[in-house]
Amino acid sequence: MKRLVRILAAALALTISTSPAWPADWLPVREISLTIAPGSPLDFSGVLPNGPIDGDSRLVAGTNGHLAKAGPPDRPARLFCASLAWSPASGGFPNHADADVYARQLAMHGYNIARFHFIDGSLMFDRQRDFDFDPEILDRIHYLMAALKRNGIYWMVDGLTSWRGGYGGHDDRWAPSEGLKLEVNYQDRAFAHWKRLVTDFLTRVNPYTGIAPIRDDALAMVILVNENSMEFETVVHDRAGRPYPDSLRQPFNIWLRERYGSTQALRAAWPDLRANERLENASVRLPVERYADSPRLRDLQAFFVDTEKGAVARMTRVMRDLGYRGLVSDYNNWPTVQTGLTRQNLEAVTMNTYQDGVMSYEPGAKIKNESSLADAGSYMRMAAASRWLGKPFGITEYDHLFWNRYRYEAGLVMPAYAALQGWDMLCRHGHGPIALQYGEPFPHKRAMLPYAIALDPVARAGETLAALLFRRGDVSVSRNTFPFLVRGEEDLTDDMQAAEPDALTVLSLVSRIGLRRSDGLREPLAVNQPRGEADAGKLLAAMKTAGLLPENNRSDPARGIFQSDTGELLLDRDKRSLTLSTPRTEAAAFAALDGPIDLGTIRIERGDGDALFAASALDGAASLATAKRMLLIFATDARNTNMRLQDREENVIEDFGTLPVLIRKGTLSLEFKHRTGRWRLSPVGLDGVVHAPLESGNGPLRFDLDNDTPAGPATFFLLETD
Repeated sequence: MKRLVRILAAALALTISTSPAWPADWLPVREISLTIAPGSPLDFSGVLPNGPIDGDSRLVAGTNGHLAKAGPPDRPARLFCASLAWSPASGGFPNHADADVYARQLAMHGYNIARFHFIDGSLMFDRQRDFDFDPEILDRIHYLMAALKRNGIYWMVDGLTSWRGGYGGHDDRWAPSEGLKLEVNYQDRAFAHWKRLVTDFLTRVNPYTGIAPIRDDALAMVILVNENSMEFETVVHDRAGRPYPDSLRQPFNIWLRERYGSTQALRAAWPDLRANERLENASVRLPVERYADSPRLRDLQAFFVDTEKGAVARMTRVMRDLGYRGLVSDYNNWPTVQTGLTRQNLEAVTMNTYQDGVMSYEPGAKIKNESSLADAGSYMRMAAASRWLGKPFGITEYDHLFWNRYRYEAGLVMPAYAALQGWDMLCRHGHGPIALQYGEPFPHKRAMLPYAIALDPVARAGETLAALLFRRGDVSVSRNTFPFLVRGEEDLTDDMQAAEPDALTVLSLVSRIGLRRSDGLREPLAVNQPRGEADAGKLLAAMKTAGLLPENNRSDPARGIFQSDTGELLLDRDKRSLTLSTPRTEAAAFAALDGPIDLGTIRIERGDGDALFAASALDGAASLATAKRMLLIFATDARNTNMRLQDREENVIEDFGTLPVLIRKGTLSLEFKHRTGRWRLSPVGLDGVVHAPLESGNGPLRFDLDNDTPAGPATFFLLETD
């Protein structure tokens, strides 16, 4: 391994030294090793220590509706998640020596839970017989689990991720295929397959812990099946003229007969019921067009709710019978009214959400290249509206994906609002959140790609900030809650896409929101049914009248301006800017600077492009006003060498290019108001190495922050004062 690293380092150094010219304003990253040293400014193990995992620290649904440790169940436990979505193309599970290093590095980066995603795909890769797990991969998974536990990192595991599950003889385990993930909701054969899959993996004794994972206190949550919402899964496999598979027809007919009793009663409810459709012989058809609203579609949604609730109850019983005591979640995507009703019975609610998703790595793959601030954080708000108040809630997947130029926003938008909302877990999705070095010899490690946090300096900067904003709790939890009242099935409409209105979810930019069961009575300061009668502006005005929102709160939905009730967050939709002002961290994400930004302690005087800036106190409980050591983050954009796009708007990929990664040049002029004395500013490498100071002074703390440094382009800086 050491020899391989030296060869890769030499090759990359040669590439850098002999390249005739880099694109104007783009700088090649020089680091090869990405392993941070203990005690570096990027080592958060002292700021965010992970304790031992045992019976007292086992995670439970606490008395206050949040995740908590079993010992003190009234103290919320916030989880910052490392997504381990490895495949052979991204390197797969590491050997024992690398697993030890990787687990320790995750802890140093501030992670305290890891999500094992597509385990079934890895265990069954290139296997021909059903449930014939690859013994080497199983051993590597077991060893990594033990290494994570030793470093105080819990586990979250998918019961089923791959559409192929435990079936042998398939070479498309990471590609959508029709059948299992949908049918597990209603077919005994598919359910039995799922049961054997989770039993075979979770009940085997891990030789490195001496206990089966299902009984291990480190297993904090099981996602029964990843993204198996029935409507969503049929959308994935939609065919012209056949939106819903034939396997749904019989269970749907059985459900309709139990509900209506006769064809005559059904015909009274469905004006479009044909003469040859009869409940008595199960000949009622599924909808032939999912986007044409109809009573047929409304009943199909109600059928999905009942079926999904039944599937959750059935799968949860299996987990409990196997001895599992941790939390269970399911249906972690598709934020519609229908799936909201399904999630009501879950022990913990989880959600996946994306800004500008990418569906392929092939030439011609496209994105919209849109700012998440331009739509007021819609992808965050959709997730917020899927939460059920009084239950633990977490994000199992999110990202603002490469090569979107505005992805720097994600490092502020998601962790800041997750903290404001008081969510319990945050997981940015990717092959892995860190890498031990650039240049690993795997297809998905030869360049930055979508879902590849580890190789993207912009995403890594965002994850570093997220550890402080979300897990450390630099952003305060909202003081108020707007419950979105839910009656039940009567909230369904003929539209299968119906979701909480965008004009109302903007309330999540000011205060907490979430679903809550209604007794049918209207409530003040709540989003009542029907939703069409609710108005965000009026609700905010009523909040002020009640004395729950400061009179000087600047929120104005009509103008796209939203200030949190804590006063810490301010989003301006039209300016595509978000600012954060807290005692320990101040930050700004902006598309352009048309004037200075005053964050409180820090003033950004000017800058030369869109970027994310943040400053966080590193020494104990000190504030930015008094801290002696501060971590500065400055993230612009990053691309691959020789990356090519097909269009002027840079939406369509032609070739992702190769390493080294290039970072766009950028400069900010900063002033730390009311701070004087001796100070020095040093760039910090992606490996945590603190390089020679760029600038120092004795007097007012004012300087230009330039990411083009003698040590190479920098996204991190250490500011020290005496």
